[in-house]
Amino acid sequence: MKVVPTRNARIRNVMGAAASLFGSAAAFLRAILAPRHPAQIIALGFAGAILAGTALLMLPVAKAGAGGATFLEALFTATSAVCVTGLIIVDTPVYWTPLGHGIILALIQVGGFGIMSFASLLGVLLARRLGLKSRISAATESKNAGFGDVRRVLIGVFKVSLLVEAATAVVLVVRFMVGYGYSLADGLWLGIFHSVSAFNNAGFALFSDSLMQFVGDPWICVPIALAVIVGGVGFPVLFELRREFRKPLHWSMNTRLVLSATGVLLLGGGLFVTAVEWSNPGTLGPMSPLEKIHAGFFQSVMTRTAGFNSVDFAELHPVTWLGMDVLMFIGGGPAGTAGGLKVTTFAVLFFILYTEIRGGAAVNIFGKRLSRAVHRQAITIVLLAVALVVSSTMFLMLITDFGLDRLLFEVVSAFGTVGLSTGITAQLPPIGQVLLVIVMFIGRLGPITLASALALRSKPILYEYPKERPLIG
Repeated sequence: MKVVPTRNARIRNVMGAAASLFGSAAAFLRAILAPRHPAQIIALGFAGAILAGTALLMLPVAKAGAGGATFLEALFTATSAVCVTGLIIVDTPVYWTPLGHGIILALIQVGGFGIMSFASLLGVLLARRLGLKSRISAATESKNAGFGDVRRVLIGVFKVSLLVEAATAVVLVVRFMVGYGYSLADGLWLGIFHSVSAFNNAGFALFSDSLMQFVGDPWICVPIALAVIVGGVGFPVLFELRREFRKPLHWSMNTRLVLSATGVLLLGGGLFVTAVEWSNPGTLGPMSPLEKIHAGFFQSVMTRTAGFNSVDFAELHPVTWLGMDVLMFIGGGPAGTAGGLKVTTFAVLFFILYTEIRGGAAVNIFGKRLSRAVHRQAITIVLLAVALVVSSTMFLMLITDFGLDRLLFEVVSAFGTVGLSTGITAQLPPIGQVLLVIVMFIGRLGPITLASALALRSKPILYEYPKERPLIG
């Protein structure tokens, strides 16, 4: 017998479905507007800073000439600054006014320090206390294990940032004034801007050719390179070195991994770039041997997510682009101003591979056993990053006529928040530039952080399936 629902029953069903739909929508909005997971708060904090920077850069007083910047120009620049990337679609020193440069500098400083860390620091300085939610968010962003000492860590990060930026600025100011005849005001502004941009691994420069005119000047390139390295190793490493500098046996696994991997990548990257570009007439070819070594090492440092360039990247050999793709993809140290996968992730994967080849049962690094949870985290981050880079590159190949080597370089540079470019960023169609904005945002937050931010709820597993092993290889 077929049962035909009554009119009232149909109304109740429709109302029930509508209530369920609106309930789900309300739950989604509550998760967005009142996030409970620290990763969600961090993601929304960065998004809010980008939107605020976009609005400020769209003001007519921020742009040189008549009118204001377009939404896409302001959005791209603000995202690049907050995510400390350095990619640009307009000429920074020419397109923006001094006020626009100041806005960019402020966005770089806030983005490099960390949105939640910066907000929590303001709370400490103004209210002299920090709430539990702020401590949790700041600890998550800074990779700090304990919540009780977050206040001390934030103040320490602030002091280290100011110290390194000030020391770098002093050298640059003196050099700009003495070596290049800039006035005190111009020298101060150039020194401060580039020191902040260097320590935060941003790569923004107030010269249209970045630092190409200073390729042979160690008084400009060396301080900037040192600031990039210090900012890129991460604050946990800096704090531990300050406490245990003369006791390397007491260093944690994180510090040892960061320092050893950083040294190998810097040296190997410098030798690679110098060797491949040694005779290239468009880059290192016309220089003296000492200048070639200096420029090659400088560009190796910049691939650690800084983004300054002292040679014309459009003239680099495609092999150099590919090698730099690898260096940019790896990035710098965790809980610092650098981006990319992070050298610790790369090192963990290397030791997993090494252990598997040797047939070991557990991954041991520097006399310590690595947690299996770290194995899964490292593999997950790499797979998500590879998927993002590959899919983004394929999309750009569909909508542009540029070659794979150039497009891959731009995407990896955006993901690693590096800012180096082969010169095609401004020539991409608007949809391609929007894609790079998204890639920069994900690259700054990290695939795992963004995935956690988008997860509205977590479900604990109450049971496990039986084990079975498929064939591998």
